[in-house]
Amino acid sequence: MVPFLSLQDVSKSFEPELSEAVLRVVRSGWYLLGEELKRFEADFAEYCGVRHCIGVANGLDALNLIMRAYKEMNILHKGDEVIVPANTYIASILAVNANDLVPVPVEPSLETYLIDPVEIEKAITSKTKAIMAVHLYGQLCEMETIRAIATKHSLLVIEDSAQAHGAVREGKKAGAFGDASGFSFYPGKNLGALGDAGAVTTNDDNLAEIVRQIANYGSEKKYVNKYKGVNSRLDEIQAAVLALKLKRLDKDNERRREIAGRYCREMRNVHVTLPGGTENPAHVVHVFSVRSPDRDGLAAYLDKNGIQTLIHYPIPPHKQRAYIEWNARSYPITERIHHEVLSLPISQVMTNGDVEQVIDAINSFKS
Repeated sequence: MVPFLSLQDVSKSFEPELSEAVLRVVRSGWYLLGEELKRFEADFAEYCGVRHCIGVANGLDALNLIMRAYKEMNILHKGDEVIVPANTYIASILAVNANDLVPVPVEPSLETYLIDPVEIEKAITSKTKAIMAVHLYGQLCEMETIRAIATKHSLLVIEDSAQAHGAVREGKKAGAFGDASGFSFYPGKNLGALGDAGAVTTNDDNLAEIVRQIANYGSEKKYVNKYKGVNSRLDEIQAAVLALKLKRLDKDNERRREIAGRYCREMRNVHVTLPGGTENPAHVVHVFSVRSPDRDGLAAYLDKNGIQTLIHYPIPPHKQRAYIEWNARSYPITERIHHEVLSLPISQVMTNGDVEQVIDAINSFKS
């Protein structure tokens, strides 16, 4: 069986340093808000090319905290509209709703699966205050165009970089294009922790300070609470693990692009549409999603041939019961993507034999 992603093999590839990092923290007796966190925050800020990184509990919290901080700064207000991609994981939209803001979904490009700048322009109203650019599957959105639109209309740009650690274009990395960015370090990410973890990156000194305080019970110093905060902190073990893995992130991303390049060059099946741009540094290939009108048949065939696949994502946000008020809406491109996508195995620990097995199976599939 070729697994979709073997987290056990990923962890093994960092041994013995991984176990040594965990043991170092355990023996230190200091498990929160310590030197490991400071080290990782400094390293990740430098890596992304920003002034600030604030470690938080998970990626959803990162987006939530950004929105909340902008409200505390009187930049966002209850009822303001935030443009979001209709084709995204639901967390991107949940963060908007959680702060009494109004998500406005717009269609993606069928070629990239990413939010379409043309559709962004069409969706802007007098209530629009921000654009959320989600770098889905590891590919950077058209950030230069999106920033130009935002500047024209005086809008914030918030990046959801949960799937794009290390994606780079013209020397700038994911997390440095927007006014602020939220990252997830969920174990399956290109830069993954050993549990939930996340971060906010920004060049805004005031925003960084407020995010840090809200995430720590609203406290600027112990027992002094400036905001009605939450508990969202990146612990010392996760920080130590992430600091170790960060050193190899670029190399791991390059291996993913190498595998994706082979997929794109060697897969030849008229029933399977391949993604584009996967060998470009602007794409770190967190997910390699193909499309097929017979997605379920393809998934069953691959499973029969020993290849594990996943669907990112089977139900679009506007069709979820959580958003029942949107269920009657139609986003045809989003719906087509969600009905057709199938994610193939891809990771830095795949062997060449695994890669060839996936390629051979795709090429022999008959719809």
